[in-house]
Amino acid sequence: MAGNLGEEDQTQKAKEVQKEQQTEAETTDHPKSVPKEMKQLQHFRHPEHPLVFNEDRIYGKFCLGCYERILGPSYRCKECDGFRHHQSCAELPLGLLHHPLHPLHPLILIYERTDHLEPEGEKSNCEVCKERRWEYCYFCYRCNFKLHIKCGSLAPTTEATKVHHHPLTPYWKWMTFTCDLCGEEDKGMPYVCTSCGFGIHTRCANFPGRLKVVRHNHPLNLIHSLELHQSNSQFCQLCFLKVDTNYGLYYCSRCDFVAHLDCAMSWGNMEDINLLELKEEESVESKAMLENVDSKLDQSVDSEICEVIKTTVEEDGTETATEIKHFSHEHHLKLTDEVPNNKICDGCVRAILPPSFYSCVKSNCSFFLHISCTKLPKIKQHPLHQHPLTLTLTFRNYRALCYACDQYFNGLGYECDKCYIRFDVQCSLTSNTLTHACHEHPLYLSITDYKQKCSICDSEEYRVFRCTTCEFVLDFKCATLPQTAWNNQHEHPFTLCYAPEDDSNEYYCDICEEERDPKQWFYYCADCSFPAHSKCILGYRPNIK
Repeated sequence: MAGNLGEEDQTQKAKEVQKEQQTEAETTDHPKSVPKEMKQLQHFRHPEHPLVFNEDRIYGKFCLGCYERILGPSYRCKECDGFRHHQSCAELPLGLLHHPLHPLHPLILIYERTDHLEPEGEKSNCEVCKERRWEYCYFCYRCNFKLHIKCGSLAPTTEATKVHHHPLTPYWKWMTFTCDLCGEEDKGMPYVCTSCGFGIHTRCANFPGRLKVVRHNHPLNLIHSLELHQSNSQFCQLCFLKVDTNYGLYYCSRCDFVAHLDCAMSWGNMEDINLLELKEEESVESKAMLENVDSKLDQSVDSEICEVIKTTVEEDGTETATEIKHFSHEHHLKLTDEVPNNKICDGCVRAILPPSFYSCVKSNCSFFLHISCTKLPKIKQHPLHQHPLTLTLTFRNYRALCYACDQYFNGLGYECDKCYIRFDVQCSLTSNTLTHACHEHPLYLSITDYKQKCSICDSEEYRVFRCTTCEFVLDFKCATLPQTAWNNQHEHPFTLCYAPEDDSNEYYCDICEEERDPKQWFYYCADCSFPAHSKCILGYRPNIK
C-alpha cells in the first residue's frame, strides 16, 4: 500500500518524478522560432491530451488546480475546453524535497479528490488550513501529511511589481490578517514586504495590473488608493455599491471610471481579450463602430430583416411602409389599425395595442408584429455581453432561455454567435441605466458574483438594477414586465400597478381568489375594478406564445 512506503523508497520516488518533470520540460521547451502558444506539456491529471500554453490571453475562468480565477498566462486543453490551469498550477513540480513545513520526508503532488491515493481510513486535511477543498496538494505517503498548493507552494520571494514596488516574502504561519490591497480580512499565509509592512493575499499578488471590462471603452489600471487621484467617484461602475477609496481598485483616469477589484475581474464583466495587442484608440473606435451600427439600424428598416413591398406618403411627407416581408414570417404583412382583443405580437410576445401594427395578409394566418419589432436592428451590442448580438427567431414550438431575466421565450430575440447566449426582445432593449415608473430615482445595471434580492418579488439574481440613493433593487423579470396586458378571461386590457388600489389592507386576486401581497405588483382593470396577480394574467411563462 501507498501508506507503507519506506522513507528511502519515497525519496527515490520523489527524485524520479522531479527528473521526469525536468525531462518533460526540456522536451516541451520549444525553440524561439516556435510561437509561444504552441508550448505544450503533459499533465498528470489529464494524460489524454497535451495542455497548450497561452501567455497573453486572460480568461477569467477558474483553474482546476486551485479553483481561483485565471487572470493571466494559462494552459488549456484544446480538445476539452473546460480543462484550464494557471501557468503556475500547470507547471507545479510533481515532487518536493525538504519543504520548510515538512523537511523530513519528500512530498508528492496529488489531486485531493483522488481518495484512493491516501491510506484507507486515514483521509487527512491540509496541515495549514485544516480543510479539504478538492484541489491539488502535496502529500507525504509515510506520515499522511498534506498541504494544499495554495498553502504550501509559496515562492520564497515574489516580484509582484504590478501590486507593490518591493519584493514580497511569504509569512509561513496561518493567521488572520487584513489584506492591504483588497481590504478583506481573511485567514491564510500572507505575502509581506519586510521594508514597509505591506501584506496581501497570495491571490491578490497575482492580480493583473491592467484589464478591460465590457461596459467601458478604455482599459482599467490597478491603483492602490483613489485618495491619490482627483476623483469624485463614490460607487463602483459595475455593481453600483460604494467603494472604499483607501484600498485597491481598477480605475480609468480619463473617464473617472472606478470598479471594485472583484467586480472588474468577474466573469460577467471582464472582457476575454489579448491586452498586449489592445490599443485604447482601437477600443474606442470599435465601440463607436458598434454604437453607430445600432443607431443606424434603429432608424431604418434593414433590408435583410424587413423588405418594404408597398409604401404610402402621408400629408406631412412622411413615407410609411404599408406592406412588408419580414424574415420571421413566410407571408407578407400589411399595416392595419383594426386592433383585435387578446392578440399577442409574434416578435416580443407582448399585447397588440393601438394605434397600428402589422398582420398577415392571409386571413387564415394569425401572425402579428408591432411596428417597433419590424425595426429591430440586425446587430446589437448589450452591456451584459462583450460580443455583438444577432437578431434571430425562435419558432413557436421551441423555446430559448434569456441570459438576463432567466426566463424562457420564443419569437424574436438576440443571440451571440460565439457564446450562444440569448436575450429576449425586452431584455435586449435595456441599457446601463433604467428609468422606471415604479421608482423616483434612476436605476443602474449592477453585476456581482453574489446574488442580490429584488425589492419587489424577493427573487435573488446576479444581474439587477440598483438605486444608488436608496437600497431599491429591481431584477430583470420585474423591470421588463409589460405595462399593459390582456387575459383571455376578461374583455378589457389590464394595467400594471405598483401600489395597492386602496387602503383596506385586504387584497385578493379576482381570478384565483387568493390573497395578494400588497408589496408585490399586480395587474388592474380600472373599468371593472378587477385586480389580479401578475402570474394569473401573464401565466408562468409570460414570454412564450
